[in-house]
Amino acid sequence: MTRKFDLVVIGTGEAASTVSSRCRSVGWQVAVIDSRPFGGTCKLRGCDPKKVLVGAAEAVDWVRRMKGKGIRAEEICIDWQELMRFKRSFTEPVPRNQEEEFAKAGIAAFHGRARFAGPSSVQVNDEVLEGRYVVIAAGQKPADLKIAGTEHLTRSERFLELDELPKRILFIGGGYIAFEFAHVAVRAGAQVTIADRGPRPLPRFDPDLVDQLVKSSRELGVDVHLGTEVRGVEKSSGQLVVRASASGQQRTFEADMVVHAAGRVPEIDDMNLDVAGVAWDGQGVKVNEFLQSVSNPAVYAAGDAAASGGPRLTPVAGYEGIIVAANLLKGNHQKPNFLGIPTVVFAIPPLAAVGLSESEAHKQALKFKVKKEMTSNWYSSRRIAEKYSGFKVLVEEGTDRILGAHLLGIEAEEVINLFGVAMRSGMRATDLKHMLYAYPTRGSDVPYMP
Repeated sequence: MTRKFDLVVIGTGEAASTVSSRCRSVGWQVAVIDSRPFGGTCKLRGCDPKKVLVGAAEAVDWVRRMKGKGIRAEEICIDWQELMRFKRSFTEPVPRNQEEEFAKAGIAAFHGRARFAGPSSVQVNDEVLEGRYVVIAAGQKPADLKIAGTEHLTRSERFLELDELPKRILFIGGGYIAFEFAHVAVRAGAQVTIADRGPRPLPRFDPDLVDQLVKSSRELGVDVHLGTEVRGVEKSSGQLVVRASASGQQRTFEADMVVHAAGRVPEIDDMNLDVAGVAWDGQGVKVNEFLQSVSNPAVYAAGDAAASGGPRLTPVAGYEGIIVAANLLKGNHQKPNFLGIPTVVFAIPPLAAVGLSESEAHKQALKFKVKKEMTSNWYSSRRIAEKYSGFKVLVEEGTDRILGAHLLGIEAEEVINLFGVAMRSGMRATDLKHMLYAYPTRGSDVPYMP
């Protein structure tokens, strides 16, 4: 059976929902397809539920830091089962609410795996949906690690659904997922190990601040192993045995759970994109400056499924959805602007960045000055007993333009937005210095940074 639409959207996350709702609002006939519960990664399996867990860990951390400084912290702990029930109060209503929103808007919703049957037609189950246009916004999935024993690995989405927290947890990889979940799990009482094959984790962040976060993590009890490549995982005597190599030596770790935290890739490899003439690679659907497929003008891509050059973040997905919808409705005329988009590792303390790193600025042959400092002795850190905090800010010589900002410390995830606003709006470092901030706040530290 074939059904015709103006637009077929693959996915129901931030990018997909934005495109579908905007096109439907002007009368287009729209269909959405998803093989998973409706709502997308952020609401169901990523940012939102993760931040609920992080919030609990932050509360515990705050009280423990202040022990002996007016706070008695003997009783503070995380009740994992109660925390998970609280988390599910956010996630469980999402698929039903999303489906109801689609129905109310008149958007046809289909459950199943989407595969192209032609240049602008998509098969889902026994039906073929033929559109004037197709938007691919299917998000990402964990990368294939190509090691023995992958069937024993736990995905990040499963970690977010655990009824009980295992006693010993090993994370493969040293990115966002590993550090964020590790900082929650260790504060909930688990023994936590991170095994990362690189010389330094979190390679997209400032190396000096990353070193501080690693030091903080180790001091907390997270066993961080760098230059350690996992070769395989096997089950033995009721536990998992992880075999790895480091500096030419073989290493063995024992754990009750091994979590895949070693990267994600666009979830598009089984969509029969070649049938539709859609060019793609491991970075996603190849798109032009308007987020349109370079090889099939009837297809657009947004969010994590698009090789757009933008950071793989939820706000970016929604933003790209707006761009795609505008270009579908009025012809190609809008291009995404990825300048000044902050990103955060929600460890405790959080690590935040926006703009260029030092190495990136040097590669572009820019002339700039760097101001950096570890700030644990600043009032804003001392008053909350924060041992690890610091910043690094890059300012271009001659123009006073902020090229990049890097922050470590409590509320860094909020303060980094000030630098993002400054970069996107063309403000100068001097403008941030002359702003009068509410005091005492983290924001009131900003004038001393550029």
